[in-house]
Amino acid sequence: MRDLTEIRKDINDIDEQLVRLFKARMDCAKEVGEYKKENNIPVFNEKREGEILDKVAVKGGEYGSYTRLLYSDIMELSRALQHNIIGSGKALRSLIETAESDYPESGVKVAYQGIKGANGHEAALRLFPNGDCFGLKTFSDVFDAVDSGKAEFGVLPVENSTSGSVSAVYDLILKHRFYIVGALDMPIDYCLCGLRQSEISDIEKVWTHPQSISQCENYIAAHNFEPTPCANTAVAARDVSREKRLNVAAICSYKACEEYGLKILDNHIQDIDSNTTRFIVISKKLFISSDADKISLCFSLPHVSGSLYSVLCRFNSLGFNLTKIESRPISGRGFEYLFYLDFSGNARTAEATRLLCAMSEELPNFSFLGNYCEI
Repeated sequence: MRDLTEIRKDINDIDEQLVRLFKARMDCAKEVGEYKKENNIPVFNEKREGEILDKVAVKGGEYGSYTRLLYSDIMELSRALQHNIIGSGKALRSLIETAESDYPESGVKVAYQGIKGANGHEAALRLFPNGDCFGLKTFSDVFDAVDSGKAEFGVLPVENSTSGSVSAVYDLILKHRFYIVGALDMPIDYCLCGLRQSEISDIEKVWTHPQSISQCENYIAAHNFEPTPCANTAVAARDVSREKRLNVAAICSYKACEEYGLKILDNHIQDIDSNTTRFIVISKKLFISSDADKISLCFSLPHVSGSLYSVLCRFNSLGFNLTKIESRPISGRGFEYLFYLDFSGNARTAEATRLLCAMSEELPNFSFLGNYCEI
């Protein structure tokens, strides 16, 4: 067996050759891009790429699958280079460049899901302290209000640090393709509240939102409470106040408890102290603030093996940090999915713009969903 130092020397020598050959191949890819630009030829040639990948996999022998993966990355990077040369995504580039910087926080109508005292109400007030905020029954109603112009903006929960994604909202994001222009990470602190005549020993049932049931699961189980899902936590508090049942309590915010005249029976009952919900601001008009640091987009994938990996390769090659990827089934198309993706960056930087423009040309159902600051 050879000495490790000797093996590493050979690896270093081979790497020198590989880098030179990679640079030469990228120079050729650049020439191909210039030819395609001159002759109005699309960048992506699925048939040719498939033939190359099949060929190198055979030539790779026992390392065939690794060879295929290596060449898949090389071709992904070659296509990115060619998109830059051709100037792909002109419409998206113009949209990003001409977007206004800050959305108005005063004198605007803002829709949220729920009633006064709901977490959505609190988030809307924090994001639009001087806005005209009003509640609606469902998440879909909020999207409809923005779509019709009844509201300029909508505030919606998309993710909780304890219970995960709010799938219904992601489905609506992918359906409507409105822009996300802002976001708020809001700590969620729940109390157990009941009628003023009630004591905690009287409580047998708790009413709250399904997400809140999940966020307080251990507490509910420890007290052997029977949970009942409600439209949201504030509705639960309102209904407990109306029903006037001594054995029923609501899990809700402290503001909801106060709003509906209830008594706090227990404090800070969420299972995790750092429980936080992320809310987004949706709009039909794109705004990109100067301090925007998160980009959202959605897309589906071509029916090509390893296509998701190939897409993610581009983010890695440019050093962009992916913060979320969510897949949702496409209605009526069995086992086909739309992907929602967040990554850190500013869309107005050259590298981010080029990446988004290239993806917009290649990926089915691509939508740029916004670039915003999360506070």
